[in-house]
Amino acid sequence: MKFIAPLLLLLNLSLMAQSRPRAFGIPFGVMPTGTHNAITDVKGVKVGHFTLIQGDSIRTGITAILPHDGDLYREKVPAAIHLGNGYGKLAGYSQVRELGELETPLVLTNTLNVATGMNALISDCLRRPGNEGVGSVNAVVGETNDGFLNDIRGRHLQEQHVFEALSAAASGPVQEGNVGAGTGTSCFGWKGGVGTSSRALPTSLGGYTVGVLVQTNFGGVLQIAGVPVGPELGQYYFKDELESHADGSCMIVVATDAPLGPRNLERLAKRCMLGLARTGGIASNGSGDYVVAFSTAPENRITGKDRIRSVQELANGRVSPLFLAAIEATEEAIINSLFAAETMTGRDGHQREALPVEEVMELLRKRGVVKE
Repeated sequence: MKFIAPLLLLLNLSLMAQSRPRAFGIPFGVMPTGTHNAITDVKGVKVGHFTLIQGDSIRTGITAILPHDGDLYREKVPAAIHLGNGYGKLAGYSQVRELGELETPLVLTNTLNVATGMNALISDCLRRPGNEGVGSVNAVVGETNDGFLNDIRGRHLQEQHVFEALSAAASGPVQEGNVGAGTGTSCFGWKGGVGTSSRALPTSLGGYTVGVLVQTNFGGVLQIAGVPVGPELGQYYFKDELESHADGSCMIVVATDAPLGPRNLERLAKRCMLGLARTGGIASNGSGDYVVAFSTAPENRITGKDRIRSVQELANGRVSPLFLAAIEATEEAIINSLFAAETMTGRDGHQREALPVEEVMELLRKRGVVKE
């Protein structure tokens, strides 16, 4: 079911090659990455993008994250949400907090198209076979404000665009940078976007995988692998009182195949904020920083068929390696979003320059972080 509007450049960039590099060669902790170093390394998870670029003022899109291939309403997954700073519009927040369940895919978009994302997820659920009697759907939609580059007031995204992102969802490598929900975003005063990373625990620690996907649109004082890149490049919060570089938002999605319930998933989600802090983010007053966490462990799917559920739960004493994995993957995902993003000009001629990767790498080499 395709929607092709005239005179629009509608790009499904998940099928295109990424022209800028990821942050390869930079050490982000001690744990090994998964096969694709992406949230899709968590078995069953798929990601799809829809990117909308029109003329000189529309720069926006949709990113969809699917925990599994089935009907999420009928096979819910354990979930939790951590609120790092609440200047945001995360739809579906209270029911996930109350019940500890996720019953729709996750959709990320811009602030004024949250309602569009909700409508599309509700429509997607209601039209599925077997859901004819469904009368309530908790659609989970996150956002950041891409209004610097995008004509956000035009609310140009439509339900069909969300369906496009859902249908494009796939496993394997994930397109990053100026794509989907990250098309018009900014980060640390440079061009932001979508980023992802993963960590694979060794067998001795359970062999589980933790994957993170971010939509970066926030600020602070950028540091990479401990190096103060922002000050070195002369761009950071409070420099010349440029407070607009700090406000924004960051949506973080963390997935794992470890058998965790809502309580430990919330603990996992909290650690992602430590990863954001390691990049120099400060969760400013005007930043909406949310972390949505879910477990794909098949044995813990929630069908509603049984009066009493039998749940497998990783012991509290065994979750610390997952915490470290979430911190490292979040840090790397954020930096990947910056490395992959390209310079973009948008609304009213506003421009966000890409992070100067070569200058950054030279700084890291001088500090001995990256080998020659």
